[in-house]
Amino acid sequence: MSENLKQFRAQIDRIDDELLRLFNERAWLAQQIGHAKGNGAVLRPEREAQVLQRMVDANQGPLPDRGVTQLFTEIMSQCRSLEAVLRVAYLGPNGTFSEAAMRQRFGQACEGVPAESIDGVFASVESGAANYGLVPVENSTEGAVGRTLDLLFGSNLKICGEVLLQVHQCLMSNESDIALIRKVYSHPQSFGQCQGWLHAHLPHVERVTAASNADAARLAAEESFAAAIAGEQAAAHFKLQVLAANIEDDPRNTTRFLVIGNQEVAPSGRDKTSLVMSASNRPGAVHDLLAPFAQHGVSMTKLESRPARVGMWEYVFYVDIDGHQDDPKVAAALAQLKQIAAFVKVLGSYPVAV
Repeated sequence: MSENLKQFRAQIDRIDDELLRLFNERAWLAQQIGHAKGNGAVLRPEREAQVLQRMVDANQGPLPDRGVTQLFTEIMSQCRSLEAVLRVAYLGPNGTFSEAAMRQRFGQACEGVPAESIDGVFASVESGAANYGLVPVENSTEGAVGRTLDLLFGSNLKICGEVLLQVHQCLMSNESDIALIRKVYSHPQSFGQCQGWLHAHLPHVERVTAASNADAARLAAEESFAAAIAGEQAAAHFKLQVLAANIEDDPRNTTRFLVIGNQEVAPSGRDKTSLVMSASNRPGAVHDLLAPFAQHGVSMTKLESRPARVGMWEYVFYVDIDGHQDDPKVAAALAQLKQIAAFVKVLGSYPVAV
């Protein structure tokens, strides 16, 4: 071993020792904050978002910003667990993209609670079986997840945060040759994200929908000549061979998830507010709904319509706007909106994903 290599490793050892000391000092301080809060919420989304943003802003490399975010997410996760281990419901079983998003947001020091459906995630949080839930709300290729929007409309739960997960789809199977595949299982959203690849490589193969990508991998693992479209984590969990990786049609394919809970989140400085509203049945009513945002200088980042399920051909509108509902401009716009809309419900204000 060269002297230079020995010196570099000695320096790393000294830094590791100092990091360990600092990690434990941080953990001790987190414990003291927990004692000071008493029965206050263990998770403070606005504070964690501020920490992550500050670290990204201060990062000078060579670590990428994504790596810095992952490191500090895990540090906060381990420190938070000294106060209490959070239970987080997600669309299961193990191996789904929802589980990956849950770990990306909450780290390893939380307890995952897999649910069989998006309805089950909401039910777990509403019943107290989980502290928080994580549900998919839209995909950059396939659009909105209607069931999540419908449940947000009827639930008393609040949106407490968001997670953006870059989604890479894989074809996996017990077979070692793609030419042997006669059937493919997957979730409808994943089929939609991989349509071009499937038409090019498996145009005549039967497609069978599954409740989740992980369930698709489970079904493929139980059959011969079958495959599944899912993430790499599902292939590892069900011991399947990846026959083709990154088969999504758009390499930027991203799914947005929402964190749901019973918590009102304080402003972080970089926030988003989600709401649902409906217009009166008169000419120009929808235009009037949007006017308060323009008048008060509030940017609208999303507008999605859904059937209201209360009458034929009646719709509600899901809206995302920049800012927290406590910000003066947003508060003024919402107050004006409530005077002219037939119905308004604020679903939550929460930090923008770092």
